[in-house]
Amino acid sequence: MGAKKNFVIDTNVILHDYNCLKNFQENDIYLPIVVLEELDKFKKGNEQINFNAREFLRELDLITDDNLFSKGASLGEGLGRLFVVAGVVDAPDVHASFPERIPDHLILSVVDWLTREKKAMKTILVTKDVNLRMKARSIGLLCEDYINDKVINADIFEKSNEIFEGIDPSLIDRIYSSREGLDINEFDFKDIIHPNECFVLKSDRNSVLARNNPFTHTICRVNKTKNYGIEPRNAEQSFAFEVLNDPNIKLVALTGKAGTGKTLLALAAALSQMNDYKQILLARPIVALSNKDIGFLPGDAKEKVAPYMQPLFDNLNVIKHQFATNSTEVKRLDDMQKSDQLVIEALAFIRGRSLSETYCIIDEAQNLTPHEIKTIITRAGEGTKMIFTGDIQQIDQPYLDSQSNGLVYMIDRMKDQNLFAHVNLLKGERSQLSELASNLM
Repeated sequence: MGAKKNFVIDTNVILHDYNCLKNFQENDIYLPIVVLEELDKFKKGNEQINFNAREFLRELDLITDDNLFSKGASLGEGLGRLFVVAGVVDAPDVHASFPERIPDHLILSVVDWLTREKKAMKTILVTKDVNLRMKARSIGLLCEDYINDKVINADIFEKSNEIFEGIDPSLIDRIYSSREGLDINEFDFKDIIHPNECFVLKSDRNSVLARNNPFTHTICRVNKTKNYGIEPRNAEQSFAFEVLNDPNIKLVALTGKAGTGKTLLALAAALSQMNDYKQILLARPIVALSNKDIGFLPGDAKEKVAPYMQPLFDNLNVIKHQFATNSTEVKRLDDMQKSDQLVIEALAFIRGRSLSETYCIIDEAQNLTPHEIKTIITRAGEGTKMIFTGDIQQIDQPYLDSQSNGLVYMIDRMKDQNLFAHVNLLKGERSQLSELASNLM
């Protein structure tokens, strides 16, 4: 156990994780009163940050200790005390460098004041705001990011799937001839092989696309399967169809840069299995642009979110264009949309639902927090399969990064589970121009 510290918490940490107070061990936590004022502005609404603000304030209301503003209130066994700092505090360095009275500067003032008042203990600002951390460092204050849910090995998302060379060619021949695959114990893998991991096995004369099937304890062949008019164009897309089509796998993550086909593959696989599910649901989070909420847009709720959902409709149109305009397949897709068997909508609209017998595709999942991902997965009822797609290099939320977003967090936590599979798509297939821009710009 290290020396006890004082942590000052920024509003964005609470909006990211409303349970954050439980993650500071025996250290004391200080909440500037301006943080509570900011949380009050977030109470109303249906987004996850609104839910987090309400939940945190409810938890705070349960702390009825009268010492909250003086000696602090206990947060429980093994935890420190919580203090709310009200009123104006003496912070000459902050006032000299940042005289404007805005929330960020008021929070910095509390850090400056505590640093001077409690010189025997380290006082650290915890914020997910990079600019605020820079301001703190500029006047000599200690600060750090909220790292409780950061993933350490995020570099795995920059790598292609494994290629195992030097395999006995007779083993590869037997994989081709066996419908069930070969017992995993026949292979001498030097690296850890995760459940449902897909890879290439190569010998000096042959190769095969393969998967570690945890349900049969075998290494089985991955076939190049066509789904609803969409054919895989590379090994990774074949791997994606393999795990998307397996009913035993209930949770799938598809990562990769723009143009690798993540959402298109997920939708095509869903449509090829439409008879096995009551509904196919495509959803994506709404990330407002230019700091403006969608309330600024004209129209009713559906009209407001329509521009954000257009990329999902674009993927559906790609599939429709694989068939003649008056074909049975296109007519069936139109009928599915009319009967709500195929639904495309904003992620906020599915909050509170229990999703039973649903093939659920969540697009742009890199813009979700770990708690949001957990909330969505816990909506899954019997017979539901969930697919999360995203590019961890294209994060639009200001307080998420490639290590702390919900998509990488889920992959890191689920990678050893039989019900889960992850495929990282590297090669862009949208067009030669798209691939060139993605690589060079």
